[in-house]
Amino acid sequence: MQPISMELPDRLQKQVDMGESGTDILHGELKNLMYEAEEQLILAQEEEDRTEEAMDSMERKYWEGQLDGLTHVYGLTYALAFAIDERTKKNG
Repeated sequence: MQPISMELPDRLQKQVDMGESGTDILHGELKNLMYEAEEQLILAQEEEDRTEEAMDSMERKYWEGQLDGLTHVYGLTYALAFAIDERTKKNG
Protein backbone atom coordinates (compact mmCIF):
# COMPACT_ATOMS: atom_id res chain seq x y z
CA MET A 1 0.00 0.00 0.00
CA GLN A 2 1.25 3.45 -0.88
CA PRO A 3 1.84 6.19 1.70
CA ILE A 4 -1.02 8.65 2.13
CA SER A 5 -0.67 11.82 0.09
CA MET A 6 -2.67 15.03 0.38
CA GLU A 7 -2.71 15.28 -3.43
CA LEU A 8 -5.39 13.35 -5.26
CA PRO A 9 -4.45 11.12 -8.16
CA ASP A 10 -5.59 12.64 -11.48
CA ARG A 11 -8.43 10.11 -11.86
CA LEU A 12 -9.92 11.15 -8.50
CA GLN A 13 -9.35 14.86 -9.10
CA LYS A 14 -11.21 14.52 -12.39
CA GLN A 15 -14.21 13.11 -10.51
CA VAL A 16 -14.07 16.03 -8.06
CA ASP A 17 -13.90 18.47 -10.95
CA MET A 18 -16.93 16.79 -12.54
CA GLY A 19 -18.94 17.41 -9.36
CA GLU A 20 -19.14 13.83 -8.05
CA SER A 21 -19.95 13.59 -4.37
CA GLY A 22 -17.16 12.78 -1.96
CA THR A 23 -18.97 9.72 -0.67
CA ASP A 24 -19.38 8.36 -4.21
CA ILE A 25 -15.70 8.93 -4.98
CA LEU A 26 -14.65 7.34 -1.70
CA HIS A 27 -17.00 4.41 -2.26
CA GLY A 28 -15.48 3.68 -5.66
CA GLU A 29 -11.91 4.06 -4.47
CA LEU A 30 -12.53 1.79 -1.49
CA LYS A 31 -13.94 -0.84 -3.82
CA ASN A 32 -10.71 -0.72 -5.84
CA LEU A 33 -8.56 -0.89 -2.70
CA MET A 34 -10.60 -3.83 -1.41
CA TYR A 35 -10.07 -5.69 -4.67
CA GLU A 36 -6.31 -5.08 -4.48
CA ALA A 37 -6.19 -6.15 -0.82
CA GLU A 38 -8.16 -9.30 -1.61
CA GLU A 39 -5.70 -10.19 -4.38
CA GLN A 40 -2.77 -9.66 -2.00
CA LEU A 41 -4.48 -11.74 0.67
CA ILE A 42 -4.92 -14.62 -1.76
CA LEU A 43 -1.25 -14.43 -2.75
CA ALA A 44 -0.16 -14.26 0.89
CA GLN A 45 -2.34 -17.25 1.79
CA GLU A 46 -0.91 -19.27 -1.10
CA GLU A 47 2.64 -18.38 -0.05
CA GLU A 48 1.93 -19.26 3.58
CA ASP A 49 0.46 -22.61 2.53
CA ARG A 50 3.48 -23.28 0.33
CA THR A 51 6.23 -22.35 2.81
CA GLU A 52 4.69 -22.60 6.30
CA GLU A 53 7.00 -19.75 7.38
CA ALA A 54 6.00 -17.56 10.33
CA MET A 55 6.75 -14.36 8.38
CA ASP A 56 4.36 -15.46 5.64
CA SER A 57 1.67 -15.85 8.29
CA MET A 58 2.29 -12.24 9.33
CA GLU A 59 1.89 -11.11 5.72
CA ARG A 60 -1.44 -12.93 5.50
CA LYS A 61 -2.58 -11.37 8.78
CA TYR A 62 -1.61 -7.94 7.49
CA TRP A 63 -3.75 -8.32 4.36
CA GLU A 64 -6.63 -9.77 6.38
CA GLY A 65 -6.53 -6.65 8.55
CA GLN A 66 -6.30 -4.36 5.55
CA LEU A 67 -9.29 -6.00 3.91
CA ASP A 68 -11.31 -5.94 7.13
CA GLY A 69 -10.60 -2.23 7.68
CA LEU A 70 -11.38 -1.28 4.10
CA THR A 71 -14.58 -3.32 4.17
CA HIS A 72 -15.69 -1.56 7.34
CA VAL A 73 -15.14 1.90 5.84
CA TYR A 74 -16.80 0.78 2.60
CA GLY A 75 -19.90 -0.11 4.60
CA LEU A 76 -19.81 3.30 6.26
CA THR A 77 -19.92 4.98 2.85
CA TYR A 78 -23.27 3.28 2.25
CA ALA A 79 -24.60 4.41 5.63
CA LEU A 80 -23.45 7.98 4.95
CA ALA A 81 -24.93 8.03 1.46
CA PHE A 82 -28.31 6.83 2.75
CA ALA A 83 -28.27 9.26 5.68
CA ILE A 84 -27.41 12.17 3.40
CA ASP A 85 -30.11 11.13 0.95
CA GLU A 86 -32.68 10.98 3.76
CA ARG A 87 -31.62 14.41 5.02
CA THR A 88 -31.94 15.85 1.53
CA LYS A 89 -35.43 14.37 1.10
CA LYS A 90 -36.49 15.63 4.52
CA ASN A 91 -35.10 19.15 4.11
CA GLY A 92 -35.83 19.56 0.43
